[in-house]
Amino acid sequence: MGANSSSISELPENEYLKKLSGAEPISENDPFWNQLLSFSFTTPTNSADLKLLEEATISVCKSLVEKNPRTGNLGSLIKVFLSRTKELKISAECQNHLFIWQAHNALFIICCLLKVFISRMSEEELQLHLTYEEKAGAGPSSYGVECEDLIEELLCCLIQLIVEIPLLDITYSISLEAVTTLIVFLSCQLFHKEILRESIIHRYLMRGRCLPYTSRLVKTLLYNFIRQERSPPPGAHVFQQQTDGGGLLYGIASGVATGLWTVFTLGGVGSKASPQLEQCSPLASQSLLLLLVLANLTDAPDMPNPYRQAIMSFKNTQDNTAFSSSSPHAFQINFNSLYTALCEQQKSDQATLLLYMLLHQNSNVRTYVLARTDIENLVLPILEILYHVEERNSHHVYMALIILLILTEDDGFNRSIHEVILKNITWYAERVLTEISLGSLLILVVIRTIQYNMTRTRDKYLHTNCLAALANMSAQFRSLHQYAAQRIISLFSLLSKKHNKVLEQATQSLRGSLGSSDSPCPDYAQDLNVIEEVIRMMLEIINSCLTNSLHHNPNLVYALLYKRDLFEQFRTHPSFQDIMQNIDLVISFFSSRLEQAGAELSVERVLEIIKQGAVALPKDRLRKFPELKFKYVEEEQPEEFFIPYVWSLVYNSAVALYWNPHDIQLFTMDSG
Repeated sequence: MGANSSSISELPENEYLKKLSGAEPISENDPFWNQLLSFSFTTPTNSADLKLLEEATISVCKSLVEKNPRTGNLGSLIKVFLSRTKELKISAECQNHLFIWQAHNALFIICCLLKVFISRMSEEELQLHLTYEEKAGAGPSSYGVECEDLIEELLCCLIQLIVEIPLLDITYSISLEAVTTLIVFLSCQLFHKEILRESIIHRYLMRGRCLPYTSRLVKTLLYNFIRQERSPPPGAHVFQQQTDGGGLLYGIASGVATGLWTVFTLGGVGSKASPQLEQCSPLASQSLLLLLVLANLTDAPDMPNPYRQAIMSFKNTQDNTAFSSSSPHAFQINFNSLYTALCEQQKSDQATLLLYMLLHQNSNVRTYVLARTDIENLVLPILEILYHVEERNSHHVYMALIILLILTEDDGFNRSIHEVILKNITWYAERVLTEISLGSLLILVVIRTIQYNMTRTRDKYLHTNCLAALANMSAQFRSLHQYAAQRIISLFSLLSKKHNKVLEQATQSLRGSLGSSDSPCPDYAQDLNVIEEVIRMMLEIINSCLTNSLHHNPNLVYALLYKRDLFEQFRTHPSFQDIMQNIDLVISFFSSRLEQAGAELSVERVLEIIKQGAVALPKDRLRKFPELKFKYVEEEQPEEFFIPYVWSLVYNSAVALYWNPHDIQLFTMDSG
């Protein structure tokens, strides 16, 4: 790193960058641009090099900010890039490495400069920097009339590049840079505490020349995520010297590439990629981040977010029904490929967030997912996220839990998960599970999450959603694994102990407060209300299973009988009397049959008696309660949660992007 670091730190002294940020205007046709854009590099990915690159860029930008209003050199650089992109498609088809290489280098410099500009000035100031044109005989205060169009033209060009240029080894880097530059354009949100509802960049992206590309952009970003194309080997995208000499332009290029600009062989051509990049696709990762940012832009006052509309309405390629006129940005995509990618990528926050968005907002995707016969491929990675709750950030856990809640709203899902038998769940460490249904495993993991939450985070939101998912499933519990049945009753035991402890604390506190008027009394009443709500919910879940599928769950009845004393204290409690009637009846009925069978019964014999009793118990003796059904509803103003979350993912996960943490206003670093 040492040599690279010192090289990067010398960038402000580079003669070409000095000229770019100097006082002299540079014409778009000046040979200078060929010299500036002829360098070979592997984009830095480690944070130390990225930080150094940022600091070097800031140094160049300080001079550029001061001089650019007079020179318009940043605008000239953008125009040079725009003129070169017109030939990119044919260059890709003709394998014109040099042309693509220089266009990529132009975009890389633009992206570096824009990132610093956007972090240090308003969008209005940025517009002014991209509007001034030196006119013959014009004074220093003259501004070009085409000013606003340069930003829109660049945005539109980047979108066209992403959707139209074929993805090849030689175009991979420029495609990635185009996605990165769009993220940078939208990064102004990072430097505002409040959610941006009015933005020049948003306006350009949601209307005008960019709007017709909405569905194609969303589709391309999704396909980039689906395909997970690895980056080509280092050097595959760099122009290699031809045996015939390569012509004048290459002569200029190679002269510069082996000279001043070799500082940009950071890590060097042929060097080993970082482990993070070896394991994933930078383009897939960056495309997903851009997709999440676009989907979460706030609606304009007069127009809904078209990118969100596209995500809400796309269909399967096998769906031949006509598109609705109310879905102007709809398109088709291969759902099987999308499903496979979603199953494989759930280790990342952003893939889980995408899955949440699709299940919540796109009814076509939700219907397709629920109809899959291999639903375990999707559910198991989600359960693993919840199982490793200690290692995940709270937002990732929430998203995983809400996905389960959305899935459990469907009765077909709740039935089918008990028919899927799994072998040897290696990541579940508390107990060896050689064979268990997906449904029983789901119950185990959700109960474990509740117990973790009770002892650590004590987050009511997490509790509520866990219990809602269990409640949705309870009427369809089938053939519960004995360990799952035990854990349901163990959770109730834990809640019971907690209830007694809080009750005791409240009583002691009350006695103490009667003897002393000085010390404030803790609000044990509120704690007691919360815990009684949770106990009530657990009793309703047990009751729902007993009234709807008693004969399918002998292990739950066994666990209930084994811990029958637990329920004594709640029989006469006014908050639980009604719901305890059925549980009490079941305990009494089966206890009586076991007593008749004699003492010293084996586990097998007890289960046999329970199975026989389940058939004999008259169903009409169990009181019917309303069906337990909970539906996930997004809270009002969801953008207050999702926009900071998405940008924290960009900040932490984006490839080759670094922002100074002290500049970030949208979220605090511990939430980022």
